[in-house]
Amino acid sequence: MEAKELIGSLYPEQERESLEILKIKGDASNRQYFRVSGKNGSRIACIDPLFRSFDPDAYPFLIMRNLLAEHGIRVPEILDSLPREGLLLLEDCGDLMLQDEIALLDDIGLSARYRKVIDILVMIQSIMPDGSAIPFSLSFDHAKLMFEFDFFIEHALRGYFCGILDEETITALRSEFETIAALLVRPEHFVLNHRDFHSRNIMLFRDEPVIIDFQDARLGLPQYDAVSLLRDSYVRLEPKLVDDLKKYHFDQLCRNRLINMEFAEYLRFFDLMAFQRNVKAVGTFCYQTLVAGNLSFEPCIHPTLAFLSDYIDAQPELADAGRMLDPLISRKTS
Repeated sequence: MEAKELIGSLYPEQERESLEILKIKGDASNRQYFRVSGKNGSRIACIDPLFRSFDPDAYPFLIMRNLLAEHGIRVPEILDSLPREGLLLLEDCGDLMLQDEIALLDDIGLSARYRKVIDILVMIQSIMPDGSAIPFSLSFDHAKLMFEFDFFIEHALRGYFCGILDEETITALRSEFETIAALLVRPEHFVLNHRDFHSRNIMLFRDEPVIIDFQDARLGLPQYDAVSLLRDSYVRLEPKLVDDLKKYHFDQLCRNRLINMEFAEYLRFFDLMAFQRNVKAVGTFCYQTLVAGNLSFEPCIHPTLAFLSDYIDAQPELADAGRMLDPLISRKTS
């Protein structure tokens, strides 16, 4: 059954011919999204092949949506579904992303918006493990961090940037990645993380942030999502604002008793986590460009690499990896 016919099957037969079903841009996944407009307004249809292989009660997207909603976090409503077809019908929360709003705000408005978003982030990070497998059995453990580093090696170093680093250097760099990953596995500090908490996954609907793309949530350092937000591959915030927002996040974590470290240590782990997260993002962008043929991510590669110098200069644990990555970091956007 074609996508439009499948989506139409969720509507009364007398409405199907009048539906306007338009494909909309999705993310870097296998999911397809459509805006469905009818006499009762518009909805978003999502076709996710993964949904077909899950019992609905075990489907990560639904588990996380319900968990977040139960804790007062604004997420799209589920209006209907056909699990066997991998189809979900969701509330339409518009097209305005946080990424789009940034250019419309002055300095005061931008700071206020990001502080409100950080408040939502801390609400997510305040959700305590309840014994359920998803998301609380998942974490940024050493295996997961190294999977992401290895993805970068395969698709960036041996793919998009093939020939820039020789195999001996790549082997030595992977050893450095192992050391960095070990530094980041600190379960005593772990909280719940969205995992992709950036400006394209925060919609603004009726001036209220709505969180999307949360199905891969897992435990990790609280800095992980803060890095996603403040060292975002899709936008570049002014350094002074980033510094202010780091301190705001730290203060909110302290206020909610979610962190047991001094601010200096928070900043150290922020930089280490940012290095890992941005390296992982470059791997994803290179994969999307070369393997998936999605060129929309290519412009993000060099700006994301440019972030790395700040962390490398600030944290001695990153010096050797930074030296080996310098041929990539120093390359100019064509």
